[in-house]
Amino acid sequence: MGKFLTELNEELIKFIHNQHMFFTATAPSDNGRINLSPKGYDCLKIENNQSIIYMDYAGSGNETANHLKDNKKITLMWNSFDQKPLILRIYGYGEVFEKHTETYANLLQNHFPEIDPKSARQVFKIKIEAVQTSCGFGVPIMDYIGDRDTLMKWTKNKTSQGILDEYIEKHGTRLDEKFPLNK
Repeated sequence: MGKFLTELNEELIKFIHNQHMFFTATAPSDNGRINLSPKGYDCLKIENNQSIIYMDYAGSGNETANHLKDNKKITLMWNSFDQKPLILRIYGYGEVFEKHTETYANLLQNHFPEIDPKSARQVFKIKIEAVQTSCGFGVPIMDYIGDRDTLMKWTKNKTSQGILDEYIEKHGTRLDEKFPLNK
């Protein structure tokens, strides 16, 4: 059954490396919407047993970064979809390192040397506060077929046209500002 830890151990690090996707969850300090996003690709690195580096591509919004700038709280979650059930949650505090900053460039160079710095949106560094495992008995068993190539093609196209940064700027507004909550 479930366990609580204060840091990752070797078994959990191996589990993370073997997963093809994870989820990020954040929320603003006020009464705004909770954000939950699935993530794929090889965009997450374990820096050590208390720190994770996550490289982020542009998308339709930028809620994770907006919420982290507000209160730094983030939860990451992985599910096992194979025969051995497990759910892993990491609770932590994240920092956002935006494109065109020295820290962004250093983190990409050190952890994602194969990534063109022009193609990513930002890098998150997450300090782990707590780790929780749970049984995962209710998670379905599924086969991994492969990564979708749509986002990579789209990113490469926008980068080659020199308009990715413009897109990132245009779509960086907090969701609650675009679509206010009905209270």
